[in-house]
Amino acid sequence: MQRIRPYVLPIAIVLGLLLHKWCAMFSFLVPFIIFAILLLTFTAVDLRKLRLTMLDFWLMLFQVVVSTGCYGLITLFGGSHIVAEGVLIGVLCPVASSVAVVACLLGANRETVTTYTIVGNLMVAVVAPVVFSLIGDHPELDITDSMMLMFTKIGSTLALPFFLAALMQFMLPKANAFLARYNGWGFYLWALALLFTLGQTIDYIFLNGEGNWGSIAWLGGLSLLFCVVQFSTGRWLGKRYGDIIGGGQLLGQKNSAMGIWMANTFLSPLSSVFLAFYSIYQNVWNAYQLRVKS
Repeated sequence: MQRIRPYVLPIAIVLGLLLHKWCAMFSFLVPFIIFAILLLTFTAVDLRKLRLTMLDFWLMLFQVVVSTGCYGLITLFGGSHIVAEGVLIGVLCPVASSVAVVACLLGANRETVTTYTIVGNLMVAVVAPVVFSLIGDHPELDITDSMMLMFTKIGSTLALPFFLAALMQFMLPKANAFLARYNGWGFYLWALALLFTLGQTIDYIFLNGEGNWGSIAWLGGLSLLFCVVQFSTGRWLGKRYGDIIGGGQLLGQKNSAMGIWMANTFLSPLSSVFLAFYSIYQNVWNAYQLRVKS
């Protein structure tokens, strides 16, 4: 399996691009796959060692300040509202639930990655509804309704595997140890989730591109720029706190499926194209990093 690992992500990316209509049909399976990935990840971590650090604080501050700041600057200088919302959601979007899979393969600290996966997602669930209510695209959704939607979406894939793993660690250690032995399978499950998510992403661009190619071009270009900025800034912050790989992945690797849902639910649906492109860029970068690491 080690021999084929460097080729798994490029294959998933190519198949997702070529077979996007077929892959989009199976995108409903992604939350279940993410649940399995997180359960395997959490069972391999001693949950008692999870601690908040200053790195977590700076990563959260970056997401909140840069996302809202860029939105304000773009709208202030007369930029497209859709582009402004695309940048907003692209930076504020929570860290990918499967980030531990790639980050740990690249050498990141498992506890650091797991801690921010939980804290970063909860932060977005609290902050995003407040930001969305101020933008006012959907006035029928108040802060409480938005927050409940966010917690429901995040909780179903994040909280449940966390509490299940905690229960096994404290009450069923043998079952936990059994699952922990198979945490390496999380990588291949993630590649499968990537295949379906990327297919859905490409299909979405084709379905929503007609008549909007100017905005889509801006969203695609800025998406690439912010992908570079976020991975680079994350690595810089991570270096200061002893985990350069973890910092880069935690700030750069986004839960694009969650972000696209957030954009479609609370913002202009076309703004989600930013994350559609971002999904491609981040996974090409991840595939390259894994190829170099191998």
